[in-house]
Amino acid sequence: MAIPFSYIARNLWARRLTTALTAGGLALVVFVYATMLMLDAGLKQTLVTTGEQDNVVVIRKGADTEIQSAIYRDQASIMEMHPAVALGGDGRPMSSKEAVVLISLNKIGSDKASNVVIRGVSPKGLELRPQIRLIAGRMFRPGSSEIIVGSSIAKGFSSMEIGEHLHFAQRDWTVVGHFDAGGSGFDSEIWGDVDQLMQAFRRTNYSAMVVRLGRSDQFERFRADIDVDPRLANEAKREQTFYGDQSRALSTFINLLGVTLTTIFSIAAMIGAMITMYASVANRVAEIGTLRALGFKRANVLVAFLIEAVLLGLVGGIAGLAGAALMQFASFSTTNFQTFADLSFRFLLTPSVIVRTLLFSMTMGLIGGFLPALRAARMNIVDALRAR
Repeated sequence: MAIPFSYIARNLWARRLTTALTAGGLALVVFVYATMLMLDAGLKQTLVTTGEQDNVVVIRKGADTEIQSAIYRDQASIMEMHPAVALGGDGRPMSSKEAVVLISLNKIGSDKASNVVIRGVSPKGLELRPQIRLIAGRMFRPGSSEIIVGSSIAKGFSSMEIGEHLHFAQRDWTVVGHFDAGGSGFDSEIWGDVDQLMQAFRRTNYSAMVVRLGRSDQFERFRADIDVDPRLANEAKREQTFYGDQSRALSTFINLLGVTLTTIFSIAAMIGAMITMYASVANRVAEIGTLRALGFKRANVLVAFLIEAVLLGLVGGIAGLAGAALMQFASFSTTNFQTFADLSFRFLLTPSVIVRTLLFSMTMGLIGGFLPALRAARMNIVDALRAR
């Protein structure tokens, strides 16, 4: 027969102070672990939601980012006339020829400059990204030196109010609108007319091209035709895949940092849990002897103490996760290692993060409690009863 679960749980409650102190140490480790997972989840969601499923990004073969890419005008014309490209209500291809460059701007309250993406888009550029909506002002006029800025840029950088002017590429640009991109990477960009931006930056080639497919299943045909056409030196990726790849380097860094920190902290936390469980065993020698005398086997005692250690880890995990959940109200800004541009995103608490965090905390409790539980299970019944 097994030792009742209610008895195991009451033992933790009977030692509330030591339980709270040990769980607090575990909670701090869990907080670090959970926030790293949330940071990674927020980064991936920000960049994946930047793309639309039926949109395709075309860049030069061998280029990893739009900034490194170049597409000639005649190549762009060939690709937008492909039969797989959808037509708009005006009968024109659903495509946007785009120029992407980096400029340096100062953040609010800081003299340190950060790189910001400037994206020149064609008239259908906004139509291809339905997640983008103007929240203030108006859209820039084609052929003018007007720009609209993403919500993260508007909040984090100076001179971004509507009507203010930015000076770059030897020209003054007027901010005429703010847009919200639903938490995607476009929130960290500034948009303007592609032809005006190319003139200002003395560019003769586009950086990339975005097209909308008529049907989602036509992607492989479009990609294959682009790949084998001798006039082209380009490759096509689904927009979600393309921007998801942009998170790879930064995501790897966040995960390595998270693993390093939590490994160091978790060792100390598991030692704390071990000390607590050893103290529990020392204070309950007679109790353990009584359990054995009542007919409970060594395996029952071992399992009971392991469950107690896991519950201790679960308490710490819930406390740490509750603290980490508050980080959802904060945003984080860093440099995207792929594009070297400033990127803003939020901590994101997902079901996967919750499950992984609680499993991690219970594993710490289990490892920390194994040796004390083994000691309790090996106690001699007669010696334990003499301790009464």
